[in-house]
Amino acid sequence: MASVVEYKGLRAGYHCGYCDSKEGKASCGMWAHSMTVQDYQDLIDRGWRRSGKYVYKPVMNQTCCPQYTIRCRPLQFQPSKSHKKVLKKMLKFLAKGEVPKGSCEDEPMDSTMDDAVVGDFALINKLDIQCDLKTLSDDVKESLESEGKNSKKEEPHELLQAQDSVGEKLGSGEPSHSVKVHTVPKPGKGADLSKPPCRKAKEIRKERKRLKRMQQNPAGELEGFQAQGHPPSLFPPKAKSNQPKSLEDLIFESLPENASHKLEVRLVPASFEDPEFKSSFSQSFSLYVKYQVAIHQDLPDECGKTEFTRFLCSSPLEAETPPNGPDCGYGSFHQQYWLDGKIIAVGVIDILPNCVSSVYLYYDPDYSFLSLGVYSALREIAFTRQLHEKTSQLSYYYMGFYIHSCPKMKYKGQYRPSDLLCPETYVWVPIEQCLPSLENSKYCRFNQDPEAVDEDRSTEPDRLQVFHKRAIMPYGVYKKQQKDPSEEAAVLQYASLVGQKCSERMLLFRN
Repeated sequence: MASVVEYKGLRAGYHCGYCDSKEGKASCGMWAHSMTVQDYQDLIDRGWRRSGKYVYKPVMNQTCCPQYTIRCRPLQFQPSKSHKKVLKKMLKFLAKGEVPKGSCEDEPMDSTMDDAVVGDFALINKLDIQCDLKTLSDDVKESLESEGKNSKKEEPHELLQAQDSVGEKLGSGEPSHSVKVHTVPKPGKGADLSKPPCRKAKEIRKERKRLKRMQQNPAGELEGFQAQGHPPSLFPPKAKSNQPKSLEDLIFESLPENASHKLEVRLVPASFEDPEFKSSFSQSFSLYVKYQVAIHQDLPDECGKTEFTRFLCSSPLEAETPPNGPDCGYGSFHQQYWLDGKIIAVGVIDILPNCVSSVYLYYDPDYSFLSLGVYSALREIAFTRQLHEKTSQLSYYYMGFYIHSCPKMKYKGQYRPSDLLCPETYVWVPIEQCLPSLENSKYCRFNQDPEAVDEDRSTEPDRLQVFHKRAIMPYGVYKKQQKDPSEEAAVLQYASLVGQKCSERMLLFRN
């Protein structure tokens, strides 16, 4: 199935949930009837983002709070001291039932629905009704079949009709096959990879004693330990005591057999055709309402099943399971956190050819003391690393938008190393190089090469593919049938925003 989109154009002068400006926000958007994972990967690499089936791109040099796409590099990621505290807190809770005293100060501001969409539920609901053309899918199929195989050179992808969800257990000491969690990070500087890992004073004292024993006992370090009454088996861990634990070591540390709690993470395709998704829908929805009311002060009647389904369950992404892809396939998923048989958090994610992209996280406010926002982000990074083992090109973790001008949204920059997307040339620039410019100006071009341009800019708009009256045709043919001058302006604007590659692959629906 090809990507089929309806371009909705520019929308400016509406309320911003970040700075509370009454009419400072500006974005362009389109409704995606269907979308391949490769097309969406290419779109988010040009600054687009989806909420349900609505895909939007902030107008960066016009909007009041420029939103820069941010990605973390999980393969080089090292948890900071504050990250380790969150992981240890979870392990203590699971093992002994320990609940930290006092308020949880390190829980970050989670992605708001404003972050996930243009901040206008009514718009999305309206578009969902307008654009729900039941016959469109069949029409496109007919057109593609009649086109034959001369359409374009694209690798075939198998469609995943119904994926069996995979349930994996946390705390068993085994890396989870479907371990993911969604949300965004937490304040606190990330680890400085240019410096040696921090060491506790206790470890330094132990190291000094060990060296002293070695000097006193030329026979060797191991004998020195035995002289102190330690069995030889204790030596290897001691020798490694100065090596920092990996993220996986911290997450999957073994729990005692009589652990107080059991945490299980299940990766479930976001599809009502999936039996596990369907059977857990009611519990997941109830958790969403509880979260929105408690954390974001929404009214209960603003959190209906229709809104929940349209924003967090409906996805335009076509599930794919290519042989060289991850075992779970590509597409949209809900990562469910089950504690003692009850869902306490759900991370909504997209698994794409090059990344895991977080969409939203909602959790049980009763468990805020576990810093589930931070914990889930770390789990998502670990999940990306796990997927990378089989699918080498899948090596990034996309956290949505970084908004430097909004203090409550800057926490995403604490997961290092990370990059921001240049809004003009669409190249990735390390965040450290971007911050000085952002301190001086809300809107910045990060690419320092003044000669650099968008390499995938629209250069041949006539090659853009249009779906019109149940037929697929190049824009060069379509425009000869049109007399409305505003039509060309809208199509050219769409082409400039999606880039040449996507404009030739995706079908622009015009009626």
